[in-house]
Amino acid sequence: MTDRYPFLAASEPTCPPSLLTRAQGLPRPRVALVNAGAPNPLQGIREASEAGLAEPVLIGDSDKIKATAKEIGWDIAGLPLIHAPKESAAPVAAEMARGGEVGAIMKGQIHTSTFLKGLLPSAAGLREKGTRCGHVFHITMPGSERPLLLTDAALNVDPDVETRQACLSHAVTLARKLGIERPKAGILAPTEDPIPTVPNTMEAQEIAEWAKSALPGAVVQGPMAMDLILSKAAAAAKNYESEVSGDADIMLTPNITTGNALFKLMSFGMGCCCAGVVLGAKVPILLTSRAQGAEERIASAALGVIGGRHDFGGQRRVVLDQGGAVHACSGVGFVGLGDRDRRAGAAEPWG
Repeated sequence: MTDRYPFLAASEPTCPPSLLTRAQGLPRPRVALVNAGAPNPLQGIREASEAGLAEPVLIGDSDKIKATAKEIGWDIAGLPLIHAPKESAAPVAAEMARGGEVGAIMKGQIHTSTFLKGLLPSAAGLREKGTRCGHVFHITMPGSERPLLLTDAALNVDPDVETRQACLSHAVTLARKLGIERPKAGILAPTEDPIPTVPNTMEAQEIAEWAKSALPGAVVQGPMAMDLILSKAAAAAKNYESEVSGDADIMLTPNITTGNALFKLMSFGMGCCCAGVVLGAKVPILLTSRAQGAEERIASAALGVIGGRHDFGGQRRVVLDQGGAVHACSGVGFVGLGDRDRRAGAAEPWG
């Protein structure tokens, strides 16, 4: 079969210029790229660096990183290079973030579950006790710079109400940092009617009611079916009154299966640029699919700058030895994730 699959986008995603412009006016963080030895992530961090969005710190198998850098024509002789192959890379990045040596962490050629298990357990020291992390995608259509923030499509597998509330809070905060003062959020469900036999419709109603007092200035409505979130005409046809319909800034998904499918349809099927970041940890965690290219990694770096705390000037300097390398230090715990951790912000293998 030689014809292009008709459900794939005809063009590759491009990073929206407005996202770059907003990020370039903010302090630039040092970004630890975890398992950097593959062309897509290495080219992404290179272009993010050239755009003024990141000071790269490369972590992984040093031989692979050097070979890949040579392959893409990038001279990395002056950059921090830490030899920490395979599963040891993410805990090293966590230790550097905890110590103030980096201001953001980016996923490289590493499985999402392995990446996050090295960063988000309590032993890694990147989450304050009781903090719930959430992943947010910043999604723009080709030819448009208006974003839709999708949460959670990459981190929380089957989140409870409290975790979804945290995800929504992170998305609202990010929307305001992006200049959206009165963000409008739709809580996705199969129908707009709360039905006891469809639990996520009841949860959506609960979250929308909670948001009235918890998220002042935001407009949150749910449950909402997808057509009602996207289309004013669909809302009119169903006699559904909503400020959110056809004007949503945020979409809150019921679970990771729904969110991840939506994100990949938008990225691969519609050609959208999907920048991803985990919020709620000590530093932004830039999380994209391994199949995403450099443009979406650049956009993710920009999103991390915007979504961060903007105090990157306080980072401790990484010291190189005479060969330009930094050897990995030990001491970061690597632990398994129980059910409680999984619901509060852990990952399974889907990335």
